[in-house]
Amino acid sequence: MRRTQVYLDDHLWDALHARARHQKTTISELVLEAVRERYLGCREQQMKAMQKFVGIRKKRSESLDAVENVRRLRRGDRLERLHKK
Repeated sequence: MRRTQVYLDDHLWDALHARARHQKTTISELVLEAVRERYLGCREQQMKAMQKFVGIRKKRSESLDAVENVRRLRRGDRLERLHKK
Protein backbone atom coordinates (compact mmCIF):
# COMPACT_ATOMS: atom_id res chain seq x y z
CA MET A 1 0.00 0.00 0.00
CA ARG A 2 1.19 3.50 -0.76
CA ARG A 3 0.52 6.74 1.03
CA THR A 4 -0.71 9.84 -0.77
CA GLN A 5 -1.91 13.29 0.16
CA VAL A 6 -5.11 14.87 -1.13
CA TYR A 7 -6.31 18.44 -0.66
CA LEU A 8 -10.07 18.79 -0.11
CA ASP A 9 -12.10 21.98 -0.12
CA ASP A 10 -14.03 22.83 3.05
CA HIS A 11 -17.39 21.72 1.67
CA LEU A 12 -16.10 18.27 0.70
CA TRP A 13 -14.18 17.92 3.97
CA ASP A 14 -17.31 18.72 5.99
CA ALA A 15 -19.39 16.23 4.01
CA LEU A 16 -16.80 13.46 4.43
CA HIS A 17 -16.33 14.26 8.10
CA ALA A 18 -20.09 14.05 8.75
CA ARG A 19 -20.41 10.80 6.78
CA ALA A 20 -17.42 9.24 8.56
CA ARG A 21 -18.86 10.16 11.95
CA HIS A 22 -22.27 8.76 10.98
CA GLN A 23 -20.82 5.49 9.64
CA LYS A 24 -18.25 5.24 12.46
CA THR A 25 -15.34 5.03 10.05
CA THR A 26 -12.51 7.26 8.89
CA ILE A 27 -12.36 9.81 6.10
CA SER A 28 -9.49 7.80 4.63
CA GLU A 29 -11.65 4.70 4.39
CA LEU A 30 -14.44 6.66 2.70
CA VAL A 31 -11.99 8.05 0.15
CA LEU A 32 -10.51 4.60 -0.51
CA GLU A 33 -13.99 3.14 -0.98
CA ALA A 34 -14.96 5.87 -3.44
CA VAL A 35 -11.74 5.47 -5.42
CA ARG A 36 -12.14 1.69 -5.55
CA GLU A 37 -15.72 1.98 -6.80
CA ARG A 38 -14.80 4.57 -9.41
CA TYR A 39 -11.63 3.04 -10.81
CA LEU A 40 -11.77 -0.65 -9.94
CA GLY A 41 -15.52 -1.33 -9.83
CA CYS A 42 -15.87 -2.07 -13.52
CA ARG A 43 -12.77 -4.24 -13.57
CA GLU A 44 -13.95 -6.30 -10.61
CA GLN A 45 -17.39 -6.76 -12.19
CA GLN A 46 -15.78 -7.84 -15.45
CA MET A 47 -13.58 -10.35 -13.62
CA LYS A 48 -16.59 -11.82 -11.80
CA ALA A 49 -18.52 -12.09 -15.06
CA MET A 50 -15.60 -13.77 -16.81
CA GLN A 51 -15.12 -16.21 -13.94
CA LYS A 52 -18.78 -17.22 -14.25
CA PHE A 53 -18.40 -17.60 -18.01
CA VAL A 54 -15.20 -19.66 -18.04
CA GLY A 55 -15.85 -23.36 -18.29
CA ILE A 56 -19.56 -23.30 -19.12
CA ARG A 57 -18.98 -25.47 -22.19
CA LYS A 58 -17.42 -28.17 -20.00
CA LYS A 59 -20.81 -28.79 -18.42
CA ARG A 60 -22.36 -29.71 -21.77
CA SER A 61 -22.36 -33.31 -22.88
CA GLU A 62 -22.24 -32.30 -26.57
CA SER A 63 -19.15 -32.67 -28.69
CA LEU A 64 -17.00 -29.56 -29.03
CA ASP A 65 -16.25 -30.47 -32.66
CA ALA A 66 -17.21 -27.42 -34.75
CA VAL A 67 -17.55 -29.36 -38.01
CA GLU A 68 -20.00 -31.83 -36.48
CA ASN A 69 -21.96 -28.97 -34.92
CA VAL A 70 -22.36 -27.26 -38.32
CA ARG A 71 -23.42 -30.53 -39.96
CA ARG A 72 -26.00 -31.09 -37.25
CA LEU A 73 -27.42 -27.61 -37.81
CA ARG A 74 -27.62 -28.18 -41.57
CA ARG A 75 -29.54 -31.43 -41.09
CA GLY A 76 -32.27 -29.62 -39.21
CA ASP A 77 -34.97 -27.36 -40.59
CA ARG A 78 -33.06 -24.21 -39.74
CA LEU A 79 -32.35 -23.31 -43.39
CA GLU A 80 -36.00 -23.79 -44.30
CA ARG A 81 -37.07 -21.52 -41.46
CA LEU A 82 -34.59 -18.84 -42.57
CA HIS A 83 -35.91 -18.87 -46.15
CA LYS A 84 -39.46 -18.30 -44.93
CA LYS A 85 -38.51 -14.99 -43.30
